[in-house]
Amino acid sequence: MEAVCKGKQWDVLLACRPDGTVEGALPYLHGSRYGLRYILQPELTQYNGPWYNHPEGSTSAERIALENRVGEALAKQLEALRINIFSQNFSPAVTNWLPFHWASYHQTTRYTYRFPSIADPDALISQASGARRKNLSTLAGTCTVDTSTLTPETFARMHNGYWKRRLGNDLLTEDFVARVCTAALERGQGLLWGLRNEEKLLCAAFVAYDERCAYALLSAANEEAPANAQTYLDWQMIRHLSDRTQAFDFEGSMEPGGEFYYRSFGTEQTPYFHITRCRPTLLRHLIKL
Repeated sequence: MEAVCKGKQWDVLLACRPDGTVEGALPYLHGSRYGLRYILQPELTQYNGPWYNHPEGSTSAERIALENRVGEALAKQLEALRINIFSQNFSPAVTNWLPFHWASYHQTTRYTYRFPSIADPDALISQASGARRKNLSTLAGTCTVDTSTLTPETFARMHNGYWKRRLGNDLLTEDFVARVCTAALERGQGLLWGLRNEEKLLCAAFVAYDERCAYALLSAANEEAPANAQTYLDWQMIRHLSDRTQAFDFEGSMEPGGEFYYRSFGTEQTPYFHITRCRPTLLRHLIKL
């Protein structure tokens, strides 16, 4: 949150037991515009939502009871903030949004594409489509994975040029991209790798990770890069991370083209909740329009 919210306002709501033990938390980016107070998803942050401090060995009933208790406490705190627009993606790990439903929030199911376990990369490759497996064989031995020379600043410029060619503009500034990459690399929780042939850098990707999951956050390619270059680089990064984290999240798109690409890796379609609320209710209709 510190990296993606620099220059903006962010905070954390806590739900605590009477003895002060923290049972749950909700980090959030907030601000105001045109007199309307909002909580929105930060750039390059796929998930926020509540975190629960489940005691080890909790039964299913005990876990749900804690989640309901925490959710109700967080919803009351959000009400006290007098937020007009709330919009957050909850992590796929959050499967209970009932307390927010009770507080008149709305839920839309979205999908990402994940490998729940990357402990055996070779087994994952065998589940991929024939086209993806062919991507690996055709580039093997012809390109080199660069794991150390690519800087955040160089990658940020490459990312900016890539999206300008595709969409006419990059929604992320070079400074923002470099800052987020630097923060993860300095904490030992990021990979910034490139794929080179004998002449030049073809493509690059940035992945952030912790002990639970890796997240494919950013990628970019030069005009000369073959179509299978990014696929090959993705597989090499997954293989490298197989003993560093448990899962890999492609943060897949809801668009048809993106959905097909991520699904073709043999990933699992994984639902997550998009939670919203607008006050007054008229705002919801205006936003739809």
